[in-house]
Amino acid sequence: MIVIVEILCAGNELLSGITLNSNAHWLAGQIAQAGGMVRRVTVVRDDLEEISSAIKESLAREPDILITTGGLGATYDDLTLEGTAMALGKKTKLDDRAVGMLKKSYARRRSLGHHHNYELNEVRLKMATIPEGSTPIQNPVGSAPAVMDRSGSTRIFCLPGVPSEMQAIFSEHILPAIKESVGEFVIKEINYDVRGVTEAMIAPALVRIVESHPRQAVYLKTHPRGYFRKKTPQIRVQVVSRGNNEKEVKKRLNSIAKIIEKEVAKLGGRIIITNTT
Repeated sequence: MIVIVEILCAGNELLSGITLNSNAHWLAGQIAQAGGMVRRVTVVRDDLEEISSAIKESLAREPDILITTGGLGATYDDLTLEGTAMALGKKTKLDDRAVGMLKKSYARRRSLGHHHNYELNEVRLKMATIPEGSTPIQNPVGSAPAVMDRSGSTRIFCLPGVPSEMQAIFSEHILPAIKESVGEFVIKEINYDVRGVTEAMIAPALVRIVESHPRQAVYLKTHPRGYFRKKTPQIRVQVVSRGNNEKEVKKRLNSIAKIIEKEVAKLGGRIIITNTT
């Protein structure tokens, strides 16, 4: 089964160039390695209407999973949970389970020698105010709980924007669900560094290869690498084979590799380095 995932990242800093969107990059890699498919990554400002609208648009496409990152904190511009509630036609409410999770997080910090005053005041309780009917998830690294909800067949996970917190919660609560839905999954990859061949020159061969295999079984991509000594074109050819049977995946990869190596030789190019994973 193919698990379709969409990612929604909220944060003005992501759109102003202050912060690189490493969360989306990391999530996409983890999901692909597990056999899922990221269909879309959307980035929006810390704006209630923008967040709500983006969630509605995603839900209309009915992904299996929608992951949001950022906007779960205690400050005025942390609006993801309110935006999620708005998109789902719900209200937000202070959740006793989420309050308990905050208390547990603060107790953990005190045990580690943090001397900050972790009083559960109105500002901090904002992190425990979640959409009605949703389920809070303990944050094992930071404070703000993550939140899980559902709309039709889509599972929604609202994760913190701090990378270490996001990664911990994803690894424990979302990745296992993706792997369970996908079942056994194998992905193998070869990267060729090629000189003397341009993308346009090798493109017809790649089209033939892709068209002769199931859509999700093969991914081929060329990446321009400029010119060697200002004269010879350089490209990287990425070959990915994936599926549920390791023997078939390896066989397919080897078959495609031979075709590409033969095509490069025919075009007068040279394969300099081959990386296999």
